[in-house]
Amino acid sequence: MLRRLVAVPVLAAAATLLATAAPAAAADSWDVPHSARITITGHGYGHGKGLSQYGAQRAAKLGAGYGQIVSYYYPHTRWGTAGGSVRVWISRDLTNDVQVRARPGLIARQTGTSRTWNLTRAVPRADRWRIVPEGDRVSVLQYHRGGWHGYRRVAGQLELSAGGAPVRLYTADGSSTYRGILRSVPSSPGNRITVNVVTLETYLRGVVPAETFASTWEQQALRAQAVAARTYAVHERADRRGANYDLCETEACQAYGGASREYPTTDAAVRATARRILTYAGRPAFTQFTASSGGWTVDGGPPYLPARRDKWDSTSDPNHSWSVGFRDTELEAAWPAVGDLTHVSIAGRDGHGDWGGRAGSVTLTGTRGSVTVSGSDFSQRLRLRSSWLTLRVG
Repeated sequence: MLRRLVAVPVLAAAATLLATAAPAAAADSWDVPHSARITITGHGYGHGKGLSQYGAQRAAKLGAGYGQIVSYYYPHTRWGTAGGSVRVWISRDLTNDVQVRARPGLIARQTGTSRTWNLTRAVPRADRWRIVPEGDRVSVLQYHRGGWHGYRRVAGQLELSAGGAPVRLYTADGSSTYRGILRSVPSSPGNRITVNVVTLETYLRGVVPAETFASTWEQQALRAQAVAARTYAVHERADRRGANYDLCETEACQAYGGASREYPTTDAAVRATARRILTYAGRPAFTQFTASSGGWTVDGGPPYLPARRDKWDSTSDPNHSWSVGFRDTELEAAWPAVGDLTHVSIAGRDGHGDWGGRAGSVTLTGTRGSVTVSGSDFSQRLRLRSSWLTLRVG
């Protein structure tokens, strides 16, 4: 869970298919014999931009406060405050309905109105409730008691809540609890998604433990994570006005586990940093973060996301150095368009650290042609920890 990966396009769309092999720089070029073993060695975990979570943990162990940590990883930013709520797409709920466990205080509301129904009083013996879409303009509220039964048919959208108490949401792969509101939201003609509308501070209670080791990490590292995650959420909320949701619950945004993931140490970190965010030029900063920089952070574009040697990175970080072995057939299976793999080359490194830094692109050449992908696409397809890597072929 501890990583920050940027969402990437579908690999097939990113790949460039070439009719013949392209030459590569000798320093980053490997011939691949038939039935070869390929060892990929690398540094870091994630995209490398912004705060390093393992770096923050080491900094906290050395006595740094959370203010020092975020100021180091996000230079040129200033302190600000933010509140309000966020809308989180619960993408693991793949069904069109919003189905929850019955509980005391459960309320249904016609979204955007004051019209509500106290479901506990309405059907005391119900064990579940759900919102089912009927076309794009009508929502049907149903209860379960020995089978599903209709209760109300309502124009527009419906939402469920229990006054801030956790509500258990059922999904195709199990269930989790969420505070705030669970709303049925149209996503495309005939389809709905589940969106959790929750206060910013409550949202952080489900993010910080999902992004860290809440039971063992230093409090100042957890506080630094709370500031980074809060700022990131506010930045994304500002960029998605008019959309159906502000954030998703996965690492494509930042991991969020709802009330199911709340933990005392991270709750304390959220309280201690309440409403505090980082700003740049008067706006919330884009505070990306990564599990481990591996020793160098990556240029993220703005002045507060510079490429720099990470003074708090350590060889004791389990992600500082890593190595994974593959057979050539595994790479051929990942990129079948190349045929029998004969050559691998890396280009466009960022110039920082061992081997010249992170790979800009990787070209795989075989008997049928060549495929060129970005370094991040290459690492994601092979489930590597980062694109800061080199190869050994034997």
